[in-house]
Amino acid sequence: MEVAYRTSIGKQRNDNEDYVDVFTNQAGKHLAIIADGIGGHQGGDVASAMAVSHLGHEFEQTKLTTPDAARQWIATEITAENQSIIDKSNQFADLNGMGTTLVAALYFTEEVVIANIGDSRAYLMRDDELRQLTEDHSLVNELVKRGEISRQAARHHPQKNVIIRSLGISDDARFDLNTYPLVLGDQLLLCTDGLTNMVDDHQIQAVLTSDQTPKEKCDQLIDMANAAGGLDNITVLLLTNFSREVAG
Repeated sequence: MEVAYRTSIGKQRNDNEDYVDVFTNQAGKHLAIIADGIGGHQGGDVASAMAVSHLGHEFEQTKLTTPDAARQWIATEITAENQSIIDKSNQFADLNGMGTTLVAALYFTEEVVIANIGDSRAYLMRDDELRQLTEDHSLVNELVKRGEISRQAARHHPQKNVIIRSLGISDDARFDLNTYPLVLGDQLLLCTDGLTNMVDDHQIQAVLTSDQTPKEKCDQLIDMANAAGGLDNITVLLLTNFSREVAG
């Protein structure tokens, strides 16, 4: 496995409320996480940092070796972290109403477990085809699913940034949890909506099919989002699947 990631404040924001990191447990397995904070005067960056750092710290203490064990573990931990964020926001007035999206990948050589809540995404690139693995928990995606607007219209909808699920807002943090097979050469992309609102899937696919290194691909995606306006914080993480694990 080779992993690279980068985050940018973008062109319009004063603070970066995205948070990203990769962690390794005691069995040598990997957890990659991106979170995009929302709400509160300073609450967004607090919530995203809490989610990533707390889940990462707990993962480092584990000895998980199988996807099934990983699914059980992350389901428990996300539920606990949701309550932790709620408790923290209730303690401090300036953090009231804070929350965060989350997309996490628990990597095993032949499988990956993906957990997500909100509109941060995971994509799988295989055989030059890009596939979105996660479903956005957003207002516009619900409108698309109901056939009320097209996917093209959703990209420019005035409420495209309204999410209907996140960590820290409700006691019932309904997240999606799925397992996908991996094959040699797969690329797994995690990103916040700061990328996908600025760069479309065809452009992302073109970058991932290039001969650049994972770090160079991350840099190009960030640069493209900023060149398109950089209206939000932008975070990307790229994991490339090899036949044997290589330190990222």
